[in-house]
Amino acid sequence: MARDEISFDEYDEHINPAPETTDFDGVVETALSRRGFLGGVMAFGAGTFVLGTTALSTPASASVDRFGFEQVSANTLDTITVPDGFEWKPVALWGDPLWSDVPEFDEATRGTAATQARAFGDNNDGMSVFNQHGKTVMVVNNEYTNRKLLWGNRPDAKPANSDDIEKGMMAHGVSVFQVAPKGDGWTIMKDSDLNRRITPRTEMELTGPAAGHELMKTAADPTGTKTLGTWNNCGNGETPWGTYLACEENFNGYFSAADEAHSVSTELKRYGVSSNDWGYGWAQVDERFDVSKNPNEPNRAGYVVEIDPFDPTSTPKKRTALGRFKHENAEVVIAANGRVVVYMGDDERGEYLYRFVSNGIYTPTGSTEGLLDDGTLYVAKFNEDMTGEWLELTPDTTGMSQAEICIHTRMAASKVGATTMDRPEWVAANPAKAEAYVALTNNKNRGVKPNAGGDDTSANAVNPRVENHYGQIARWVPDAADHTANGFMWDLYALAGNPEVHDDVYGGSDNINAGNMFNSPDGLVFDSNGLLWIQTDGNYSDADGFAGMGNNQMLVGDTVTGEIRRFLVGPKECEVTGMCWAPDRRTMFVGIQHPGEKSGSNFPHGGDALARSGVFAISRTDGAIIG
Repeated sequence: MARDEISFDEYDEHINPAPETTDFDGVVETALSRRGFLGGVMAFGAGTFVLGTTALSTPASASVDRFGFEQVSANTLDTITVPDGFEWKPVALWGDPLWSDVPEFDEATRGTAATQARAFGDNNDGMSVFNQHGKTVMVVNNEYTNRKLLWGNRPDAKPANSDDIEKGMMAHGVSVFQVAPKGDGWTIMKDSDLNRRITPRTEMELTGPAAGHELMKTAADPTGTKTLGTWNNCGNGETPWGTYLACEENFNGYFSAADEAHSVSTELKRYGVSSNDWGYGWAQVDERFDVSKNPNEPNRAGYVVEIDPFDPTSTPKKRTALGRFKHENAEVVIAANGRVVVYMGDDERGEYLYRFVSNGIYTPTGSTEGLLDDGTLYVAKFNEDMTGEWLELTPDTTGMSQAEICIHTRMAASKVGATTMDRPEWVAANPAKAEAYVALTNNKNRGVKPNAGGDDTSANAVNPRVENHYGQIARWVPDAADHTANGFMWDLYALAGNPEVHDDVYGGSDNINAGNMFNSPDGLVFDSNGLLWIQTDGNYSDADGFAGMGNNQMLVGDTVTGEIRRFLVGPKECEVTGMCWAPDRRTMFVGIQHPGEKSGSNFPHGGDALARSGVFAISRTDGAIIG
């Protein structure tokens, strides 16, 4: 099966299939028996945060329109569609040089490894903007590269030489660059002393409990404390002390084994590592990606990476205390008691939602060294009565050492009986009150087969639908409004679906209608007004159960009233992902990833141009504040 034909998760399942279950009919019956329960829980269109008989959020009473725009219609156009009174412009596209000695992107050749290493990477995802001493720096994840486009100038779109493979490697990582307003848009400040490319070959430090453990040591790094590079960074986070958190997700797809007789360990299989990579061929140019020769190398990937955006000479740090899994984003909250709380999702079918709580206290003038290295990792358990608890992952609860917990975090979560989730993606914490939201994007295996560790994935209250193709957004309120409390109450803010096709739970919650329906919520970000921005990465066929949804999109949710309104529609075959604001909040930056992933787009230049991912600036035509 060709990697280009299926998603990352589907390819992982193809090469490491999970065991099938046989009691499918019983699972369906259980899920459907909850419709009466869901009917009460899902009535958020009326604005009540229902938890049993307790309302924890203010009911909708004001008639003020907090959105400030008229909803756009779903469509399948090959452009960005925004409401009347708004406009968009490109800021950085795949291959745009960050230094003036690099040639402009060449569609005919797609550049070289050398030019790509000094240019904006491919398929951008999470991003943040930092401002210091009047300089604005943008930091952007470059998750992966579309091989059909990268090598589209080669026969069969396959690498013709080692430089082609190296070019693909250099398209991954993180791009750090200064930006500034220019004319009526924003532009890259070439040659800024703050510009930097962080690639799979950049030196990094391993910190926290796993650093130095035997499972982290390799022939190239016998100390287990130094590693090279980061890749497949999905969502992101940022700390109150001004650093960027890049989150390694599908790191497994870059490893392979030259020895056909090599057997990958059970632990690595849990993470999708196998003897076959996804077609990038990195082991051909870098032996550390050959697991038959370096079986510990995959243990050094799958972490949250902390980067200082204003020090290009600094060494990025992989914070192992935050756990190793397929990280989506890292949402940082400072609790009332000063402890640092980091919420994180593991984006794979049937995996888990995590929380880290620091032992140290954050103060704006104090040292932040060690805050993300010393603390407790937890995993979420959602109860059927709409309460929940954070289960500690410690040597006492798991029977594993602290280092092993940080390296084999999935296995630790399985041991304590956490709730398997429908692919936890971005987490967003409300800046106005103690509550948080997680996008559960979809899970076709819900109620069909267990996860990669053999854990049960029967339908449950927070993941209520068998073969969940639409996804949902869950939210929770920590006990006593304290993000460090181990207990919480939860509900579902939105159950995505298609009410035009389904008249049951697959039609979605009461705040989903024919005008705003969507599938596969992915990115979640709160703005300064307390509105929740929702980005999607799902089925864009606009047919059958997805008819009327059009291309992937970005919506805005009022978490008080429950109303959701579509703000933006992306171009063909894209994912809308990553967003942040300019310092004056008059510009919103939004990422468009993999337009034309199936060769059906020429965005953003149109005509016969090569489709290119990028960051785009969206603003009001009257120059007013947005978000």
